[in-house]
Amino acid sequence: MNVDPNLTKYLIKAKIFTDGVVEKPDVVGAIFGQTEGLLGEELDLRDLQKGGKIGRIEVEIDSKKGRTDGKVLIPSGLDQVETSILAASLETIDRIGPCKAKIEIESVEDVRVQKRSKITERAEQIYKRMMEGGKNVSESIVQSVREQVEKGEIVSYGEEKLPAGPAIKDSDSIIVVEGRSDVLNLLKYGIKNTIAVQGTDIPKTVQNLSRERTVTVFLDGDRGGDLILKEMLQVAEIDFVARAPPGTEVEELTYKQIVKALRYKTPISQYLSMKGMAEELKELNERNLAEKSAGFVKKQVKDVSEFTEETIREVELSAPTKPMPQESKQEVKLVEKPPETKETSGQDINNPKFVEQRAVKLQKEKSSEIYSSTGEVLATFPVAELVEKLSTVSSGFTLISGGVVSQRLIDIAYNAGIKNIYGVRRGNITKKPAELKVVTWDHHQ
Repeated sequence: MNVDPNLTKYLIKAKIFTDGVVEKPDVVGAIFGQTEGLLGEELDLRDLQKGGKIGRIEVEIDSKKGRTDGKVLIPSGLDQVETSILAASLETIDRIGPCKAKIEIESVEDVRVQKRSKITERAEQIYKRMMEGGKNVSESIVQSVREQVEKGEIVSYGEEKLPAGPAIKDSDSIIVVEGRSDVLNLLKYGIKNTIAVQGTDIPKTVQNLSRERTVTVFLDGDRGGDLILKEMLQVAEIDFVARAPPGTEVEELTYKQIVKALRYKTPISQYLSMKGMAEELKELNERNLAEKSAGFVKKQVKDVSEFTEETIREVELSAPTKPMPQESKQEVKLVEKPPETKETSGQDINNPKFVEQRAVKLQKEKSSEIYSSTGEVLATFPVAELVEKLSTVSSGFTLISGGVVSQRLIDIAYNAGIKNIYGVRRGNITKKPAELKVVTWDHHQ
């Protein structure tokens, strides 16, 4: 059934029933005739149709066995109230032509809603096409960039022709990754002192380099990364460990994730202790003692990964570097994890494991603790009162909070002389002093 395209707002749908055979003109005549004068001059159907407020009345009927059933469609440009009154008036019609009849209003539909639904559906189709096209273009650009980087910078190094960055020959510190894709991703962000082991069988080239350079192993955040670390511990010298976030790989990390992972790299002995790898730590200590007895001293170089791009150096210099314990490999001892107690004074606040345990506990208690530089608890406040009372504590050095680290908390802590802030979650921070270290677990993990 066709509907007048000039209808404005609503569509009245009605059903008709007669006890005899009637024609379409009979139905239209009954509608005009029996509603005439019923609603006054303002809602007279003939006047409304002449004024364009009512569209053409469409009728569809079907006569069977001496009875007629059908539908009536009336487009309306009136408002909701007037359209409803007009629809209700149709149900007063009791005869069509010579026959008794009955009209029931099936619905009054808002045509604009239907149009919006069609617009939404069509827009979704158009958007999907745009996204698919854009994705293909994006993928081709990425592939092109990767190919250009590979052709221009990646080199083959050593007897095994391992994928590496161009700075691998001259750099005092190197970053060891798993595969060629990892090297390419780091090259894309200007990190060129990289080399790939290409599996868990550590090549001789990497083993030899590890005895001459400072080595940071940059591992995927999965079980494969753990296997490579264990293999390297047996045949090579490792100084630091950096990990991709859990479940991710180095080849898919963003610039920010890469810089963050390398900034917070962990000394190998501390990493093994934190991960509970007691057997590996014991073997490391024994090897260090044996090397000391043999008079072997590894070449001393700066303990930072070389970032050759100026933009990366700016990031490295603009944010505080995470302090690491200055420990000698020959003096590392296997120490059992002390049992957690209520008393926290005198704790090692530079120990990430201790800080993490306290942050989790303080989150449950909705409390915060302020420590001195020697690890003694100076004050404990509820999270809700921390900002108000923090300035009353003197000699504060480290703050561990079970709440959100906000911009206001950073400003007050800095003025109070705090140097380190650890929290569970980071709020909207727009500026941070370079001398103040801020670590939150939603960014740290």
